[in-house]
Amino acid sequence: MLLELRARELGVIAELHVVLGPGLTALTGETGAGKTLVVEALALLLGGRADPSVVRAGADEAVIEGRFVGEDGTEVVLGRVVPASGRSRGFVDGRMAAASELAELGRSLVDLYGQHEHQSLLQPATQRNALDRFAGVDLGPVRELRARVARVDEQIASLGGDARARGRELDLLRFELGEIEALGIASADEDELLASEESELANAVALREAAHAAYTLLAGDGTAGTAGAVETAGEALGTLERHAELEAAAARLRSVLAELEDAASELRHASERFEEDPERLAAVRARRQRLHVLVRKHGDRLADVLAFADESLRRVAELTAGDDALRALESERAALVAALETARSAVGDVRRAAAPRLASAVEEHFDELALGRARLRVETAATGIADDVELLLAANAGEPFVALAKAASGGELARTMLALRLVLAAGPPTLVFDEVDAGIGGEAALAVGRSLAQVATDRQVIVVTHLAQVAAHADHQIAVAKSERDGRTVTEARPVDGDERLAELSRMLSGQPASATARHHAAELLAIARRR
Repeated sequence: MLLELRARELGVIAELHVVLGPGLTALTGETGAGKTLVVEALALLLGGRADPSVVRAGADEAVIEGRFVGEDGTEVVLGRVVPASGRSRGFVDGRMAAASELAELGRSLVDLYGQHEHQSLLQPATQRNALDRFAGVDLGPVRELRARVARVDEQIASLGGDARARGRELDLLRFELGEIEALGIASADEDELLASEESELANAVALREAAHAAYTLLAGDGTAGTAGAVETAGEALGTLERHAELEAAAARLRSVLAELEDAASELRHASERFEEDPERLAAVRARRQRLHVLVRKHGDRLADVLAFADESLRRVAELTAGDDALRALESERAALVAALETARSAVGDVRRAAAPRLASAVEEHFDELALGRARLRVETAATGIADDVELLLAANAGEPFVALAKAASGGELARTMLALRLVLAAGPPTLVFDEVDAGIGGEAALAVGRSLAQVATDRQVIVVTHLAQVAAHADHQIAVAKSERDGRTVTEARPVDGDERLAELSRMLSGQPASATARHHAAELLAIARRR
């Protein structure tokens, strides 16, 4: 329900604050007083198109706020700021929100009927839900069967899908396992070992020459006058050993000499070990390349390839062993799909049978709402579940049926929606009717007022009206009037009751608020409305 509406700098509205209650509220006033601006403010709150031209002349921006309470008692405050230039801004409970979010939230709070585009009953899904409520359609079996089919599909997918899908997965897994097994990977660190061997083989000549040169420098080359470091260190040690005072230095030199001898021996063996082997080098490089191809396909390291192989073997065993389970699941799925199709057809049959009954029930209210020549059709698909439901209207005699949103003028559309609401109990907690009385009067106007009051017994209804016959049925009446302040025209809205309400109804009837005859007629209308 809409509790409060505030607007500033909106058209001729300088500042407006309206407090609203339950039941039927009528907004009345002279043509051009700004009644429709109140509805425009509400439309902006519900995500409607923001045109900078709505900003009051001389103002920087228009600001609209609305406080609502949902059917669960939760309050929400919507806001919209429309600048004189630039993009509008929306707010939900003080938090910035897109216009689409306002519209989404607004659909659960308010329906606007008339010249605006917020009518939830114009949405295809809402029209289908309306038919379902009228027909008492039970979608529970369809939803349950859909959920069960989805669960079976998940189980089938976990086993590899249908037979062809499983066959394709098995073929791929076996091919990839064959590639890995063909290489006979020795260990997860094989590539590191091969890299070390490749480095040695690629540098065999340089390594052998370096080792031999270093050995020669340490051990000498065996020719006279070319003593190596080992021989020189030995001579130095012999010189020191003749002097006890130099024993410390001699001890250190013995250690050095031992290290030199070990190093010379190592270098001699190394120079003999490093041999050129082009064939082995090519084989190592080829194997490393094949290993790298697998690593690129299955991970970052050779360990990932081996892990993939283990997982693939497990999956192959699972797929191979799941044939019986898969056959059972596929049989269960076929039975569920058949049951689902039967349930869908049953729902479709109920919808198709109820469609003309809904149209007839709505048309029963057309006479009293001055739509006596109009016809309504509820179209559904001829087969299946009939999810595509559309309301079509021929607003006048001899005209073809067209989609409801395109079929009627503002007043005709509003009255058609009112007739639908009289038949359908569910809907948002607040309904706003603008132009619902366009082109009618007399008894039809009284009927519209009675219908609005009937709808307002279990929800809030706000109607913008020029007709006293409609306004008299309201539980609350708010008079909207223009006045001049500081040389500027401003719109004000205030609740009227008692004598003030009689005066406003008299103005609506005769243009003379003080007319005794008009006041008598106004009092009579109020008495008629109270007898409803």
